[in-house]
Amino acid sequence: MARILVIEDNRTNLDLMTYLLQAFGHQTAAVLDGQSGLDAAATGDYDLVLSDVLMPRLDGFEVARLYKEKPSPKAPLVAVTALAMVGDRERLLAAGFDGYIAKPINPESFVSQVEAFLPETLRVAGSPRGAATEQPPAREPISGPLVLAVDDVQVNLDVIAKALAPFGYRVVEARDVRSALERLGENRPSVILCDVHMPGGDGFELLREVKASPALHDIPFFFLSSTAWRVSDKLRAFQLGASDFLSRPLDPRVLAERVAQSLRETHDGNRTRR
Repeated sequence: MARILVIEDNRTNLDLMTYLLQAFGHQTAAVLDGQSGLDAAATGDYDLVLSDVLMPRLDGFEVARLYKEKPSPKAPLVAVTALAMVGDRERLLAAGFDGYIAKPINPESFVSQVEAFLPETLRVAGSPRGAATEQPPAREPISGPLVLAVDDVQVNLDVIAKALAPFGYRVVEARDVRSALERLGENRPSVILCDVHMPGGDGFELLREVKASPALHDIPFFFLSSTAWRVSDKLRAFQLGASDFLSRPLDPRVLAERVAQSLRETHDGNRTRR
């Protein structure tokens, strides 16, 4: 387990990176600008620093220059950037970065890419540099409870699948309400995890459809959202019959525990009614 500082001015990217790193047990600190990143790096004890490059005011190149000027021992500094041209790579390394990870971030390989810059004793995912391009070993089929994940953002779906798979859950995906209803017609899931705001019909519409169906109404329905923060949204969700309302970024262990708890409660409730 490593202590990792993440400097990134885009909140979505920041949340995703810290979420993925924490899912593998790493400790993270997050800041939204270059100067705050330098201040944190100077006072904190980190094993690795990840930094965006294209940031307002103090960009990544300046962060690297000032960071490397400090005489004290420093953790490796790695750029996380969309600058992928050969000339850009050379400029990043010349500025003082010890390496770089390309954007957009791939949730399946990001932690392994990060851990390539850590000592082997601090790695959790365990993949050496470059291993993200290798064929992963075959895994036994997962045969646990079926989870329907509904979200119009593929990264969010990837994160859910990666968070729940280690606990034995099978995850099927839907990108909107229409496709979610099609999935529900094919297989009855044990749990539904749904985003709130989606084009072509929001999560509340899907929740109403589920609760109105005699065959589906007792399926635990979770809302997962990074945009619906108002108390009124959560109140509306529970009034319509939602089982839980979780805000992103999610702790995968918390998500798995809440899903398991909901399944136990559903099972106990069904047994009591018999």
